[in-house]
Amino acid sequence: MTRLIQRFCDSVDALAGILLGICTLLVVVTAVGRYSQLFTIPDSFDVSRFLIGACMAWGFASLGYRGGHIAVDLLYEPLGPRGRRVLMFIGWVLLLVFTVLLAYQSYFRLISAYASDEATFDVQIPVWPFIGLIWLGFASAVITTATAFNREPDEPTPLDGA
Repeated sequence: MTRLIQRFCDSVDALAGILLGICTLLVVVTAVGRYSQLFTIPDSFDVSRFLIGACMAWGFASLGYRGGHIAVDLLYEPLGPRGRRVLMFIGWVLLLVFTVLLAYQSYFRLISAYASDEATFDVQIPVWPFIGLIWLGFASAVITTATAFNREPDEPTPLDGA
């Protein structure tokens, strides 16, 4: 199971990288075109902001499994082994709750965009596929966070660096 989740996280990282590359290319081409050729790519702003949101959502899915979030050693280090386990448990529960709420809110934003036929300004591209990509990232984050949360005691946690 761990190998499957690890491959999933590697795929998530690759997808986030590809989306970020597309977004970077879009912004650079638009900026160069605007200042040198006096043209812009229609809806480049809207598309790039949705792509950045998708990169963040899919990166969040990887973070939930790998445990790459910020840890405050000031509070963690003085505690004994039991206190550290309790603090880690509280941290994982809060991360899972936050992730579930993000996915929940994103789902209703997706439904709203689909129902209202919301579209970009210039070319009228429907925005629900972009919001759907963001929601899928957050839904994947719920799965990866819950998987990391439910590890066996003898399995290393993502924060152990294994």
